[in-house]
Amino acid sequence: MLLRARERAAHLGCPAVSPGVGALLAVLTAGVRARAVVEVGTGAGVASVWLLRGMPDDGVLTTIDTELAHLRAARTAFAEARLAPGRTRAIPGRAAEVLPRLADGAYDLVLLGDAPAAADHVADAVRLLRPDGVLVVDGALRGGRVADPARRDEVTTAVRALGRTLRSDDRLATTLVPVGDGVLLAARR
Repeated sequence: MLLRARERAAHLGCPAVSPGVGALLAVLTAGVRARAVVEVGTGAGVASVWLLRGMPDDGVLTTIDTELAHLRAARTAFAEARLAPGRTRAIPGRAAEVLPRLADGAYDLVLLGDAPAAADHVADAVRLLRPDGVLVVDGALRGGRVADPARRDEVTTAVRALGRTLRSDDRLATTLVPVGDGVLLAARR
């Protein structure tokens, strides 16, 4: 089922988390006993399925994507995973327009699936988290470029700045997990 979702992602040209990142997402959602999760960047639903695997049966994933084709592919993945329809809420639209409409402190985990774009959504993501909730940013190493001080392109410096922003926020405890292309984690105190 996840293999088919990955194939759909490749066909659509959208990224899919690696199996290692997926397993980390399932462990994180299980660890925080996540009943309410927000995902920005649904893609073909690969990360979504991993998130839902770690959530209890009454947990609900709210996933946001601008591309209707991505949301259709994700719904196919959800059906193949035999997830009850009420477990997912797929919202078409731009995260900048959708996130402000979500309730403060109501979510256990927020996944921002694209590190360069994550900086635009960090304030909303932190606002959405309950105490002890976790912010997850995928792609935080950008193919090793973030760790290379000689790399100074706009995307790499933006991802570095995102890491500094999260580390300097007293409300958060942060770490970088070197799995996949790097996963930046920030737990709300």
